Amino acid sequence: MGTGEPTPGALREFHDRLVEAYGPQRWWPTQDDHNPRFEILVGAVLTQHTAWTNVEIAIAALREAGPLTAEALLAHDDLPALIRRAGPHNVKARRLRALCEWFVARGGFEAISQLDTATLRRELLALHGIGHETADVILLYAFSRPAFVADAYAFRIMERYDWSSGARNYERLRNRIEAVGPVDDAPFYDELHALIVAHAKARCHKSRPDCGACALAMRCPQRGVETTRSSRSRS
Repeated sequence: MGTGEPTPGALREFHDRLVEAYGPQRWWPTQDDHNPRFEILVGAVLTQHTAWTNVEIAIAALREAGPLTAEALLAHDDLPALIRRAGPHNVKARRLRALCEWFVARGGFEAISQLDTATLRRELLALHGIGHETADVILLYAFSRPAFVADAYAFRIMERYDWSSGARNYERLRNRIEAVGPVDDAPFYDELHALIVAHAKARCHKSRPDCGACALAMRCPQRGVETTRSSRSRS
């Protein structure tokens, strides 16, 4: 059962059980073989509050309009129109431009990669429209820095697993998992994030989770699951 406090061994078991259930995920999904790392930056912004299928359409439109580079995106006068399928396009266009301007001013991947993780995260968080989750996605997938992405799926599963409670606080959950996670092992966090997303979509649904077929069922106390079901039945 969940203990309310993750340990290195328990986190590794959590990860390994999900690998057994879903196999290696090998994220982040990209389309552009020439500029995959930069596409991750773009995708991290575009995926905010929208479905990934819409992000793929928007990225395809950007690629059709020209090379997927910071300079090319900054030169697009019609950038909002190109990313229209990814949600609030005017807002996200401003965020993309802010990210691209920083990327160019900082000297691109080679120069930025020389920054230590704390400094890089701090600079990302200072950019317009880049919050904790987006910053950690960029750190993990574009710069291969070990970072736990505490997204909504992670909160849902960790709460049911009794590793998170109370008001949701991104930094508290991130620090709690990273405190017991492996040091300097970005591939571990890469798979962990992708596996959590896969599990949330396949079994640990927001309502009516499929606990009977869950790979974590033997260790999961299912905190809040009955409350979720009861609330749904009363509505």
